Amino acid sequence: MICGICGKNQATSHFTSIVNGNYKELWLCPECAKNKGIGIGNLFTHTATDFSSFLGSFFGDGLPSRTSATRCKSCGSSFADIARSGKVGCADCYTNFYDELLPSIQKIHGNIRHTGKIASCANPQLKAEKELEKIKTELDNAVKEQNFELAAKLRDKIKEMEGGKDNG
Repeated sequence: MICGICGKNQATSHFTSIVNGNYKELWLCPECAKNKGIGIGNLFTHTATDFSSFLGSFFGDGLPSRTSATRCKSCGSSFADIARSGKVGCADCYTNFYDELLPSIQKIHGNIRHTGKIASCANPQLKAEKELEKIKTELDNAVKEQNFELAAKLRDKIKEMEGGKDNG
């Protein structure tokens, strides 16, 4: 693979990023990586490019209105600690600092709601909601494609599913 910056040398480093669903990859030769300040030594030891600092940058410059005195009862972390380190102290921090973390999580992942697979042992109501959401998306696509026969079937299925929720 040829370097994505100079276009001359053989690339030895591969970097990928996925931000808001946009996948980007970059191949760099050692020289261009060094010029960009990207290298194994810099990546893991230099404080400016430390992964924790990188994640901490998603929390923004200004901290929210809560003071650093508000701490997680489980691990003792404050939001200022989380913003500085880029690491959440424990699972309870997500609950304790929900309002502050939400914008950052959305920035990092592009979504605040899980959109992946559902475990087979998941709550039946959650499975039904996910199925309904999937059918509504299919309905939107059928209408866009002007496949009105399929759209009518999907509409009827949605009405049936939503009607079942009211009765159950």
